[in-house]
Amino acid sequence: MNDDFSGNIERFTGFADLYDKYRPAPPDVLADLLTRLAKAPRPALVVDLGSGTGLSTRYWADKADQVIGVEPTQDMREQAEVQTEAENVVYREGFSHQTGLPDHCAQIVTCSQALHWMEPQATFEEAARILVSGGVFAAYDYDWPPTTCSWEADAAYEECMSKVHELEKTYNDPAPVRHWEKSQHLARMKSSGCFRYTKEIVIHQIELGNAERLEGILMSQGSVMTLLKGCMSESQIGIDVFKQKIRHALSEELKPWYWCSRIRIGIV
Repeated sequence: MNDDFSGNIERFTGFADLYDKYRPAPPDVLADLLTRLAKAPRPALVVDLGSGTGLSTRYWADKADQVIGVEPTQDMREQAEVQTEAENVVYREGFSHQTGLPDHCAQIVTCSQALHWMEPQATFEEAARILVSGGVFAAYDYDWPPTTCSWEADAAYEECMSKVHELEKTYNDPAPVRHWEKSQHLARMKSSGCFRYTKEIVIHQIELGNAERLEGILMSQGSVMTLLKGCMSESQIGIDVFKQKIRHALSEELKPWYWCSRIRIGIV
């Protein structure tokens, strides 16, 4: 297996503050769902792979005895440590396929908005190794963008990101990333041989948002920051037009936004 993930680490370096401020927290119902599936009302240990700035890790602070976030990017880990006060939550350097944790130590292993940056088979094998029998692996991703209830704002986001993806195709990234399509997560889990049962569940949550937050969400995308770090201007990327459109479509008043989460479940 190719163990060079330096490009992925570089992609998420330099904007941890934006990521932590504007990205959504895990759905409220997630803990109830996973603890029921794991038959562990209060897990002894939850492990969060690709824990980033700790949004998906500190979520478990009052729901489990111990929580460990595993994250290879120093910038993200440092932000997580600053934002986390709970003494039962710790972060460690590592990869999803090399956590350094003992066998059968966790009841739940999660992966929030990160599995598409991880080598799938090795990650599934590592999750199965550290989970107890009957334990739950859950990889979940949000549909982008959230439904802001302003079609103009949603369309502006999609238009800008479409241009970003086209620019990425022509951009000679000095630190190319490794990436796997989200749409194939469940199929890969099924064929991995690591899980007795797999299923995809879609749930939604409501969080408040405004024009500032939608701008922050766009700027927290690794693809956008890669182009900016590569010395492209906001005008070249289309960010200036995006900002104008969403300021017209959305006010600074916080209003309900609707997020959809796709949760891929694997039982070991």
